[in-house]
Amino acid sequence: MILALFIGGLLALFVIGVPAAFALGLSSLIVTLVERGINNIPYTILAQRMVYGVNSFPLLAIPFFILAGKIMNTGGITDRIYDFADRLVGHMRGGLGQVNIAASIIFSGMSGSAVADAVGVGQVEIRAMRKAGYPDDFAVGVTAASATIGPVIPPSIPLIIYAVVANVSATALLIAGILPGLLMGAMMMLVVWWQAQRRNLPTEKWRGLAALIRSFLRALPPLITPAIIIGGMMSGVFTPTEAAAIAAIYATLIAMLVYREISFAQLVQVLRETMRETAGIMMILAAAALYGWLLVFTQIPQQLVTLVAGLDLSPVMLLLAINVFLLIIGLFMETNAAITIFTPMLLPLAVALGVDPVHFGIMMVLNLMIGLLTPPVGMVLFAVAKVANVPINKALVAVSPFYIPLVAALLLITFIPEITLILPRLLMN
Repeated sequence: MILALFIGGLLALFVIGVPAAFALGLSSLIVTLVERGINNIPYTILAQRMVYGVNSFPLLAIPFFILAGKIMNTGGITDRIYDFADRLVGHMRGGLGQVNIAASIIFSGMSGSAVADAVGVGQVEIRAMRKAGYPDDFAVGVTAASATIGPVIPPSIPLIIYAVVANVSATALLIAGILPGLLMGAMMMLVVWWQAQRRNLPTEKWRGLAALIRSFLRALPPLITPAIIIGGMMSGVFTPTEAAAIAAIYATLIAMLVYREISFAQLVQVLRETMRETAGIMMILAAAALYGWLLVFTQIPQQLVTLVAGLDLSPVMLLLAINVFLLIIGLFMETNAAITIFTPMLLPLAVALGVDPVHFGIMMVLNLMIGLLTPPVGMVLFAVAKVANVPINKALVAVSPFYIPLVAALLLITFIPEITLILPRLLMN
């Protein structure tokens, strides 16, 4: 009864369009009301759990990563990254489609947000592909799909949230995302190559080594950002939270002092937007923390472990079932809220199967990234449709071929743990 009320009530609120934070808060209040009665609701305890949910040092990384992404989009950094990716892979079959994916991989090493990638680099990519004569549907599809790489390759806002909820090393998680993110990019490039052959898409000419070197030098300051972030964390010079602050400060210095493409007034506006987005995320996390605490308090994770153990499923079938469940959740729920809610519920099941918590974190985030490309929530799908000014149904059809490489990458990552775990084991021992 309580499990049905927990999950069914929440999904119902999401389906009718209630914002994530309010849906989570209302669901928690309804469950408490049913359990305790209207006269015995512990309002003080509920408020404390919400405050404790956001009172975490690693969560300070979120506003800094948001700020870094916005600075890059405003300060000319995005254009230079795209230009370098164009010189690097633009001559390959599929031309600007391959550039699109390469630029997303590079940009994802700085912003940590799929939506920031879709809106920032996406505007440059779609404009360039239209100018070169690429079909709108292809430009929209590859732009939306490649944006999902952002939260898998470090830095990553969802992985920071998972690290807090699961109580695992944020550094290990961020490093673990490197190879899965590159695998996603490689498989998308294969789909672009196949579509380029089938649809006879344009291919750019190789512009020579000198043009590549010039473009690399123009983009060098932002390109070394991932090395600073990952190198600093691995060497112990700073924590992931401190790395986020360094990334934001570094991006600001590049945009204002090196490229001089952002004014003080623009910086103030970017700070305001960052505060607004951070407040929205923190409201979701606070409400999700309450919801997750009630899940644990009512012993639902333990009940689920007992229930699943009684089904006598093989580890392969259970992992597939978890993936299907998360894919369905991604259709209806915002990523950060889903991580906060379902990590306490699903992680014990995964650990009981012998799945490493770091490995499970990458699985979970990748599942939810696929959800960003699917309505009714589909934030990346809606963002790219808005940037390209195309109907949402046309954007959905355009992105559908890229579900294949994303699901294929998910299955490989699920059943070959070494793809995820080899780098943390090598670099953190």
